[in-house]
Amino acid sequence: MPDLLHIMRASPVIPVIAIDDLDQAVPLARALVAGGIRVLEVTLRTVHGLAAIRAIAEQVPDAILGVGTLTLPEEFAAARDAGAVFGVSPGLTAALIAAARSSGLPLLPGVMTPSEVMAAREAGFRQLKLFPAVPAGGVGMLNAIAGPLADVMFCPTGGISLHTAPQFLACRNVACVGGSWLTPKDALAAGDWARITALASEASALRVG
Repeated sequence: MPDLLHIMRASPVIPVIAIDDLDQAVPLARALVAGGIRVLEVTLRTVHGLAAIRAIAEQVPDAILGVGTLTLPEEFAAARDAGAVFGVSPGLTAALIAAARSSGLPLLPGVMTPSEVMAAREAGFRQLKLFPAVPAGGVGMLNAIAGPLADVMFCPTGGISLHTAPQFLACRNVACVGGSWLTPKDALAAGDWARITALASEASALRVG
């Protein structure tokens, strides 16, 4: 399995993808990769999540494919077997920790408070998702915890846009950000893959630090 921090640093933005139409999965992934965004988080928020991961893994080999919205232990092995190489969860529980270890799937768990960061660190996690980032305090929160918890790197996700992403990426404890603005529903519905590629190109031009 690839190193999680290496994955996070492969793209300044990780698109958070919910697939409502399975036929859109592969062309969407190809459009994002064409724009320079290779790290993709396909969530399990829809019934097509695992099937979409499998299709992208088979047909878009340049994508670094993750599974998002992991909330149940049994989802880890299923996502790994479908082709995901890392996982993302909105929070962290003892059951998810055990599932991550047994499946071998690198996990980027969600945290919202300093206590949750410390608990995740005690469990062996040094790469975390600040979620939901804006309600959790955003840039101010990240800067505040960079001192006492300097050995943790974050992918803030939730409420971030193209215009606010640079503020987050400037934080010294941020390796990348997550966002859904790269996959607007109207572009997906219209099959406007050129627009998706253009959005990906804008995102891939963002700089960390």
